[in-house]
Amino acid sequence: MEAYKQEFIEFMVDCEVLKFGEFTLKSGRKSPFFMNAGAYVTGSQLMGLGEYYAKAIHNTYGDDFDVLFGPAYKGIPISVVTAIAYSKLYGKEVRYCSDRKEEKDHGADKGSFLGSKLKDGDRVIMIEDVTTSGKSMEETVPKVRGAADVEIVGLMVSLNRMEKGMDGAKSALEEIRDKYGFPTNAIVSMEEVISCLYNKPYNGKIYIDDTLKAAIDEYYAVYGA
Repeated sequence: MEAYKQEFIEFMVDCEVLKFGEFTLKSGRKSPFFMNAGAYVTGSQLMGLGEYYAKAIHNTYGDDFDVLFGPAYKGIPISVVTAIAYSKLYGKEVRYCSDRKEEKDHGADKGSFLGSKLKDGDRVIMIEDVTTSGKSMEETVPKVRGAADVEIVGLMVSLNRMEKGMDGAKSALEEIRDKYGFPTNAIVSMEEVISCLYNKPYNGKIYIDDTLKAAIDEYYAVYGA
């Protein structure tokens, strides 16, 4: 596992973004783990988040892209901090763009998007926090492709939950890849999280012990892709 991946897992735990216990997801599934990107709230946390996304994008997709697109709402700050981090780490200026939930009909920036306008020929990387069902891509991919003649280079999310998507056979990331025709990747997968934390102390604590590991295994027996 690359060093930045292990560091990112520890970073999620430190920021209390990745939690273990019992959680009811939007889908109604009861999960023994939960990731909430809304818990990144301080300047240093957001700076770190942007740098991990930038490193993952750089390692996975290279630097041949123009725009980072983050779907509203959580994708907005992630796309902004990643654009900042890309400039800092790699000396490359990329633009950010996000969609609005409601179209703005006044002012100089009226329309359906925040940030940079999408232009013909733009190469776009989509950014999300976590993809459980793929529903947000169902809403945003047509918006992005309808705004200009762009190429979507790929999608990057924080965590691949590695569970069934909407059609119940493949993972949500695989469904998005097959439906829209662009690569989908995550900074880390739950398999990597388990490898990093299972019965291994971090800051003097075991986050995934035998009991929690059994609950995770049981969850994946039902919902695993």
